[in-house]
Amino acid sequence: MNINEQSEIKIDGSCKKIGIVFSRFNDSIGIHLYNSIIKTLKANGVKNENIITIKVPGSLETPIAAKKIIDAHSVDAVISIGVVIKGGTYHFELVCNESHRGLMDVSLATGIPIIFGIITAYSAKDAEERAREDKMNKGKEYALAALEMANI
Repeated sequence: MNINEQSEIKIDGSCKKIGIVFSRFNDSIGIHLYNSIIKTLKANGVKNENIITIKVPGSLETPIAAKKIIDAHSVDAVISIGVVIKGGTYHFELVCNESHRGLMDVSLATGIPIIFGIITAYSAKDAEERAREDKMNKGKEYALAALEMANI
């Protein structure tokens, strides 16, 4: 499904509780994802009080935060967002792979869908392309995916 098709999707989120885990690392880009997610959730009926956000230092900390949101708030879905930009070392691969694996482990263990919204990019420009509302707007995609999965 491409972004143009998703712009037509409307999902009733009025009875849903959604958790967001927001990695602060590269948050000047990540904030665009967050704003798009909030806007899309509200446009689909999710109430302010049913959106729970936890901020963490980086993407590797997102799995434990997702587990805590699930345990403490009985959410219907979690969206994990962050921005990891490749540097000159292998650290990029470790962060991307292990944050993804950790989130998948939490999702499978709890039965709660976790949307992997951590942008993994080779440059800040590539990350911006995926995050900004006037570009690819992946935040909107993540919010719609969370609502769709919460309704399964």
